[in-house]
Amino acid sequence: MKPLCVIAGLFALTLAAHAAAADARGNWPQWRGPLATGVAPEADPPLEWSETKNVKWKVPIPGAGSATPVVWGNRVFILSAVPTGKKVEAKPAESPAPASETSPPGGGQRRRGPGGFGGGQKPTETNQFTVLCLDRNSGKTLWQKVAREEVPHESVQQNNTFASASPVTDGQVVLAFFGSRGLHCYDLDGNLKWSKELGQMKTKMGFGEGASPALHGNTVIVNWDDETENDFIVAFDKRDGKQLWKTPRSESTGWSTPLIVEQGKQTQVIVNASGKVRSYDLATGKEIWSCAGQTANAIPCPVADADTAYVTSGFRGSALLAFKLGATGDLAGTDAVRWTRNKGTPYVPSPLLVDDLIYVFSGNNGVLSCINAKTGAAHFEMERLEGISEVYASPVSAKDRVYVLSRDGKCLVLKKGTKLELLTTNKLDERTDASIAMAGKELFIRGRQSLYCLAEK
Repeated sequence: MKPLCVIAGLFALTLAAHAAAADARGNWPQWRGPLATGVAPEADPPLEWSETKNVKWKVPIPGAGSATPVVWGNRVFILSAVPTGKKVEAKPAESPAPASETSPPGGGQRRRGPGGFGGGQKPTETNQFTVLCLDRNSGKTLWQKVAREEVPHESVQQNNTFASASPVTDGQVVLAFFGSRGLHCYDLDGNLKWSKELGQMKTKMGFGEGASPALHGNTVIVNWDDETENDFIVAFDKRDGKQLWKTPRSESTGWSTPLIVEQGKQTQVIVNASGKVRSYDLATGKEIWSCAGQTANAIPCPVADADTAYVTSGFRGSALLAFKLGATGDLAGTDAVRWTRNKGTPYVPSPLLVDDLIYVFSGNNGVLSCINAKTGAAHFEMERLEGISEVYASPVSAKDRVYVLSRDGKCLVLKKGTKLELLTTNKLDERTDASIAMAGKELFIRGRQSLYCLAEK
């Protein structure tokens, strides 16, 4: 029999875990929201806005970045790379590898990256890789910290930035990942707790970096896929930065954020990639299952419900696969692959999973499909959205609505459901690549120069 003090301690930990999960639902703590599906289950954001309507505040953000903001309590966290004006001597970019060395699994050539051609001349300007904490009510900067200051070692694709990974928080710490510029852990008052340097990525054609970290309990996960032979996935303790495990991988450059899901007594880390989708045990880093079938340049992050994970990609092909959680080994050709689709899947935007509906774009275009998550059948398929041409931001949902944000600042609000029904169209003046964050009555959009907080007045 366990001593009463041990039982009481375990009970307290359980209550704390449930309390943290409940708090997360009312915030936007990570890249795809509290459920990692694109859904804000407790939010009621505005239906309409413009530059002059329902703008609670709009503040300039220094530098450049496409990292989505995260929200916890009265604080908003956002990452940016801020040029300093300090220059070094220019160096020519490395020549791209021959086509034979850049061919993805299954054929084809890796000649283009997310949305266009690769990087050019190596950077010459020092950047400050910066974490900002803003007051949620006013937009005022509460604190601003420079995690690293250096000249990036390689360029980025013309639509990428040096701050594309989103931060993650649990209300105790905020984790800022700048890829080759390290993983940095702060408390909510901006005090640095620890930093980890993971090396320098060599990305495909100099397209740049972009995968965000994932956090579950005290475990932080970073996936590191590039063009070297040193790919890995690694876990750290959020409290002190101690490495818990590190598992080698063999993949080309990846931009997909890991998804952490609980399945029975085991917690899994699911990672999308061009070679194979893989799942790892969160506790040990041991591979649980894998399956090939994605396209080259796999960018969208997986989503999952209680018993199924959905993984998609859409560069030079289309793939959307539904995997039964609880299976092990190589799932290819088994009934653990519940269903597959091979048309109309996204290149950059991640899918939205809400109420057994999966919303996906086709490529980076304003062409939307709604898929039955249980069967893989389309409710509506590859429907053109009026006035929407190019999309990088991932769709999100709150209440009975789906929000679709295009790169030119236009946002369509759709009625959630099996039919395509437009409720309203909104427009901001700035270009918008970062995905929307939603919490409470507010909606946050990062533009090219500014962060907007939108709420009904």
